[in-house]
Amino acid sequence: MSKKLTTIKGPAIFLAQFMDDKAPFNDFKSICEWAAALGYKGIQIPTWDSRAIDLEKAATSKTYADEIKGIAQNAGLEITELSTHLQGQLVAVHPAYDTMFDAFAPAELHNNPKGRTAWAVEQVKMAAKASQHMGIDVHATFSGALAWPFLYPWPQRPAGLVEDAFAELAKRWLPLLNAFDECGVDACYEIHPGEDLHDGITFERFFEATGKHSRVKMLYDPSHFVLQQLDYLAYIDHYHEFIRMFHVKDAEFNATGKSGVYGGYSGWVDRPGRFRSLGDGQVDFGAIFSKLSQYGYDGWAVMEWECCIKSPEQGAREGAPFIQRHIIEVTEKAFDDFAGSGSDAELNKKILGIK
Repeated sequence: MSKKLTTIKGPAIFLAQFMDDKAPFNDFKSICEWAAALGYKGIQIPTWDSRAIDLEKAATSKTYADEIKGIAQNAGLEITELSTHLQGQLVAVHPAYDTMFDAFAPAELHNNPKGRTAWAVEQVKMAAKASQHMGIDVHATFSGALAWPFLYPWPQRPAGLVEDAFAELAKRWLPLLNAFDECGVDACYEIHPGEDLHDGITFERFFEATGKHSRVKMLYDPSHFVLQQLDYLAYIDHYHEFIRMFHVKDAEFNATGKSGVYGGYSGWVDRPGRFRSLGDGQVDFGAIFSKLSQYGYDGWAVMEWECCIKSPEQGAREGAPFIQRHIIEVTEKAFDDFAGSGSDAELNKKILGIK
């Protein structure tokens, strides 16, 4: 049964792919003014980027958190969520990826996996507190991955390997989930290839391994399901109660006689599955916005720009009106109320033939 129909909030924009060392993308005030001028009403902040926010300060100083909120509000924006995608990734890293993921951590922690993980854990905890200081009750992150190198079962996986991986992942996240709970914030894992939580089954595995922790929620991004050839509309039917965040990102999948889901190690432009700017891909956003509205999703629609062809500036310009067109102002009454005959228990009995 669906919840009360809800109008989705938006449009909003994730700043991660736009922060830069050149104006207006090099400081928080100017990028807020840029986003507002394009028609956005909300911003999602990458907490690893010091040009946007000082995470430690936001976690320890309510005054500073209010100052950041004030800068956004002065530009006509609301801070929709904070993000620890990069730090969450580092909570769990298989050794095969140590060298590449070192880039997500401070230089002094490179070649120090244990130190890097400890740093990431503290970062995520600080993000929970910073969210609380800002009055935000949802947070975006990645789960990290221990089992991802074993995605394809060849050679045959040893019995219990996957179960042990998810038990360890849950063990690492449980103290963080408890910290989120203390702050009144849901941890919304983006369901994403490269993470151990990359589809519905893996989300369920993690949820069960955490003892069905009440703060385990998800960030829904249909583009990642297009690339996996997963039914992204049926996904909402299955998991709408967990969906508390929404990245509006487009993608396309064009299988060839030479390459499919795995992509042949090709660059993004040459892959059958690739991310596109809003409206340039294959995602049926009309159906997605309808389903989310039907199920009472009351969060934000946040554009995440990742396109292998179009420039970020054009993608951002086109993104706000695209989302605005798709937001459904939900009805407060049934379309056939004009033909209603009112409520009458005796009349109902007569119609049903009940004496």
